[in-house]
Amino acid sequence: MEKNEICFGIIGCGMISEFQSDAIQKVPGARVVAFCDTQRAAAEARAAQFGGKVYTSVEDLVKDPLVDAVSICTPSGMHMEAVVIAANAHKHVMVEKPMEVTVERVDQIIAACRNNSVKLGAIFPRRFMDSSQVLKQAIDSGRFGTIVLASVFIRWFRTQEYYAKGGWRGTYRYDGGGALMNQGIHGIDLLQWLMGGVEKVTAFTATRAHTGIEVEDVAAASLLFRSGALGVIEGTTGSWPGDKIRIAISGTAGSVIMEDETFVAWHFQEETPEDDAIRKQFGPHEGKLSGGASDPKAINSEGHRRQFEDFVKAIRTDSTPRINGSEARSAVAIITAIYRSAQQSKTLNV
Repeated sequence: MEKNEICFGIIGCGMISEFQSDAIQKVPGARVVAFCDTQRAAAEARAAQFGGKVYTSVEDLVKDPLVDAVSICTPSGMHMEAVVIAANAHKHVMVEKPMEVTVERVDQIIAACRNNSVKLGAIFPRRFMDSSQVLKQAIDSGRFGTIVLASVFIRWFRTQEYYAKGGWRGTYRYDGGGALMNQGIHGIDLLQWLMGGVEKVTAFTATRAHTGIEVEDVAAASLLFRSGALGVIEGTTGSWPGDKIRIAISGTAGSVIMEDETFVAWHFQEETPEDDAIRKQFGPHEGKLSGGASDPKAINSEGHRRQFEDFVKAIRTDSTPRINGSEARSAVAIITAIYRSAQQSKTLNV
């Protein structure tokens, strides 16, 4: 093993740990060297798959001198405790989405990493995809004129068994919420990043498609962005068979509709020579649903790979990861404001 490799320990060995491990192994100069889970068999299974030591406590894993950084893949409401232990051991920390289930717990994560001078990143791989970067550039360069509407629609499907199998899923304590906090957060983060942040929300939530869960499986929210534009967030896990995440941006000089990584509409009053190339590269094509719309395992690790590549670079160059704690905080703040708005039946600041 090369001395200059950045070595990761994975904490929590459920489904997402496989995607993360695969992504890390594809980053030059990075390697997974340890797995931790309170269920030893889960850690052993991942170690057999990718190689590495096996631990059953976070405290033991972070004592391993080979581990430079950890990635937290535990249930969402258990992220903070693991992060604090790792940060106090001076390990850099990547956290799966959402960073935590409340803004207060997110802030404790940020403080622990800041106080220990370790890098903190949070998983939002959709920001790293080429189509997202192209759309962000179009917005920032003013091609839309005055943006009037910007919305995201997450119409996914999860079975009743999906919630029953996980145990922690569908609970406020460990899941933090439902269709928005668990499934919709990727699209919500992407929208707010594209638009430069949300100022106010007014929302309704309900549980209509599933039984025995505490959280919403459908939500609709109206948004006021900091820019003055308006928008909508729709999210559900009760829309069979599940569809691609759809983001629509409308302005006085252009409009774009993006479904996952595909532009189904790319229209601007003033065309540029690059527009035809963009439509050709990112335009519609035949293929099965992607992005986990109906199956949480139906994703690939490319976005994760790009994000871990950025995180490893930040460690090596002592720079800030593109999605740090402050960046990741925004989506949790928006979603929890939506929940409070629905509960209180009033418009709230984010």
